[in-house]
Amino acid sequence: MIITDIKKGRKYLSSVYIDGELAVKLDTRVVLENGIRAGLEIDDEKLKEYIDLSNTRRAKEKALWLISSRDHSKKELIDKIAKTSDKESARMAADRMEELGLVNDEKFARRYLDELLNIKHLSKRGAKYKLIQKGIDKDLIDEILEDTEVDPKENIRAVIEKKYFKNLSDEKVKRRCIAALQRMGYGYSDINSVIKEYIEDEYYNEF
Repeated sequence: MIITDIKKGRKYLSSVYIDGELAVKLDTRVVLENGIRAGLEIDDEKLKEYIDLSNTRRAKEKALWLISSRDHSKKELIDKIAKTSDKESARMAADRMEELGLVNDEKFARRYLDELLNIKHLSKRGAKYKLIQKGIDKDLIDEILEDTEVDPKENIRAVIEKKYFKNLSDEKVKRRCIAALQRMGYGYSDINSVIKEYIEDEYYNEF
């Protein structure tokens, strides 16, 4: 097989033509660094090597770009990279980010848990579900949650104060509030107990 043409494109990609036909798009820097040029004879094994080099480079760059914007769990990073790369290159890139200390599931889980509990006011159960979705190991989640203290009723109050306080005496609003809190992982007994506090409170009844 003979490379008959190379055309530089956007996003650091070059189109490589073999025997007159478009064969593959490679990272332009891989093309330059490896002396890939028109007229070069190439076999399937060498082509695969160049493709692997290109995929690896682009996967690592995508990983760096993603983690520069915000923290990611390792699984989340792999899934996002794999949208524009092969799964193996995505996994290798995430492994490298982990080796460099740029990806750390425990640190990510602790930071994300703090946001879920103290900003979004989810229950521990709701937070655990979110962490599982991010690919955090269940044993690690349980270990972190065991070290975390949170008052479920205080979080329920925070949600009510933010969204439902003024209309909680309305039966439709009350049902909507209960359903939302249950989706956040709270048990009915805690929800009902806090709602009763508001409805029975003399200050609340002034509204």
